[in-house]
Amino acid sequence: MSENKRVGLLEASIVLIIIILSISVSVIGLKISPNIAILLAITLVIVYVIIRKLSLEYINKGIEKGLQPGIIPIFIFLLVGALISVWIQAGIIPTLMVVGFKLLSVKWFVPSIFLVCAIVGSAVGSAFTVMSTIGIAFFGIGSTLGLNEALVVGAIVSGSVFGDKMSPLSESTNLASAIVGADLFKHIKHMMWSTLPAFVVSLVVFAVLGFNNSQADLSDISQVSNVLETNFHVSVWSLIPIVFMLFCAWKKIPAVITILLNVLLGIIMIIIQNPSVGFATIAKVVESGFVSETGNQQIDALLSRGGINSMMPTVLLIILTLSLGGILMEIGLVSTVIGAVATKLHSVKSLIIVTLLSGIGVNLFIGEQFLSVILPGNAFKGEFKKQGLDPVVLSRTLEDGGTVINYLIPWGIAGSFVANTFGVPTLTYLPFALFSILSPVFSIISALTGLGVDYVQKSSERVP
Repeated sequence: MSENKRVGLLEASIVLIIIILSISVSVIGLKISPNIAILLAITLVIVYVIIRKLSLEYINKGIEKGLQPGIIPIFIFLLVGALISVWIQAGIIPTLMVVGFKLLSVKWFVPSIFLVCAIVGSAVGSAFTVMSTIGIAFFGIGSTLGLNEALVVGAIVSGSVFGDKMSPLSESTNLASAIVGADLFKHIKHMMWSTLPAFVVSLVVFAVLGFNNSQADLSDISQVSNVLETNFHVSVWSLIPIVFMLFCAWKKIPAVITILLNVLLGIIMIIIQNPSVGFATIAKVVESGFVSETGNQQIDALLSRGGINSMMPTVLLIILTLSLGGILMEIGLVSTVIGAVATKLHSVKSLIIVTLLSGIGVNLFIGEQFLSVILPGNAFKGEFKKQGLDPVVLSRTLEDGGTVINYLIPWGIAGSFVANTFGVPTLTYLPFALFSILSPVFSIISALTGLGVDYVQKSSERVP
């Protein structure tokens, strides 16, 4: 860090606290849009830079560096918007809904979708893909059953995040193991110390919350199925894209290509089902979303969604959030606080807990899950090694405090994606995103009890 960028610990801490308070009060207290809240925070940082007489070039450099890790997620989100609309028109999501009505028990619907999303997520390795495909179908079924929509979204998110976290195909899982130099599969196995208890408790709670929670009449469900079968191409052949998506995951095809191929497959199915449909019509659906016109108000509200344009609010929030994070990193505020804290930790318990809290803090300040793994990982890696801890202890802690928490942050990339996809605000579904809430809890329990805290060597400097 240059002299012009050197910031003291107290000063950096005060500025960060002011920023997070301004965002929290704006979003939670005043109910202001996260976009405006983040823009206000950026303004406050710029004012700080001017008062501190730091180079204004740090603003532009920070924005540029901050946006770089968001380019791929932004492109993925745009493709996901197209995928949702195409899969609805092609009858893929309606088919999943009809199949779900026939196979899933009403009483056990909530824990069932948690399990299914967890299994599919483990195979696909992308929580976003699971939520935007079968997640949309499950959300439609849950709404038809009269279930609490926030509860349904919480179960979908929890299962999808578990699958993403435990999949060797997941970008975040690979990142966490790579950043600390741990073996990928050893990292996944070690995560079971916190992930398995969180999974079991989530499953039990979802079973209790979802049992007999339905207000739907069986005749209503039958009517919805009939409307879907009448207005959409509901067929076993409509499940081909699901199989193809799993095949892409098995072949380890990157997410961008996988989603794009599935969009193209969906378009081909639309043309086969209705050869008279024009390219302009399909292009409009891809861009602006599918508009359901079944005459059934409930179904039309559920299935009129998707399109590239629908993802623009999320894209805008990503741009603003990453810009804020980039500026904070460029002027050294985040690294100053994390670096100072890292050098003052002398016990294994405090080291693990503070690393976990640092990941949560980065999520709050920057709103980007990859950076919530990278920044604490680099800052605390030396201290974990000094204590003789196995690298997988750090990689697991980074996942528990970084990856899963982003889904709970209204201005976070993952949190805004979920809210935009299902139309349920982040703070509304947050209490039901049990897996994301419980993972750091069991990680702290692991640190306090020593269960799952493995060492590679003895260290005379280690303090329990």
